[in-house]
Amino acid sequence: MSEAPAPAPRILVVEDEAIVAADIQDHLNNFGYEVVGVTHSGEEAVTLAQAAKPDLVLMDIILSGPMDGTEAAKIIRESLRLPVVFLTANSDDATMGKARSTDPFGYVLKPFEDRSLRIAIEIALYKHRAEREREELITKLQTALADIKTLQGMLPICAWCKKVRSDEGYWMTVDQYLRSHSDIEFSHGVCPTCAASIGGTQHTHKAAKT
Repeated sequence: MSEAPAPAPRILVVEDEAIVAADIQDHLNNFGYEVVGVTHSGEEAVTLAQAAKPDLVLMDIILSGPMDGTEAAKIIRESLRLPVVFLTANSDDATMGKARSTDPFGYVLKPFEDRSLRIAIEIALYKHRAEREREELITKLQTALADIKTLQGMLPICAWCKKVRSDEGYWMTVDQYLRSHSDIEFSHGVCPTCAASIGGTQHTHKAAKT
């Protein structure tokens, strides 16, 4: 059975000029992407990103209104961990320096070519997938390390009954302690030495009765 095709990347477009925004939307549709929203406002961009959870945001740096593209991108990156690719007609040092402070995934200079726009989007999507996979791997490694540390160190054990004292001061059997500190499951049986001892004891009891 063939695998189902991967869903089309979902993109939010934030562009100050309506004609340019419509042109970008046409290009994205031709590339096979899904446009989940178009806006010219930084504030609305944040709201749409929170609601739609797109795979990527194309963000114009210069926007009308109190919130520009860099401010909106910073909020989207910090609160939603979404990749942002900037669209800009200004490549001066001040503009680019402000944009770099938001940790963007790429830039596209206007007027853009189809190829440059698509390459910038694909690289950003790839970098974002790699970032998420790396974060998931780190989380798994940290969990595994925490599980290993759980059973390390000095373990108080009674010399007579062999019970173990927990960190809270309670005495419990070894299997109870291991169950509470790991994912170990036990299946009970009798070892050969104990089996022989039990057999010898039963034979002694029978002899005494006769």
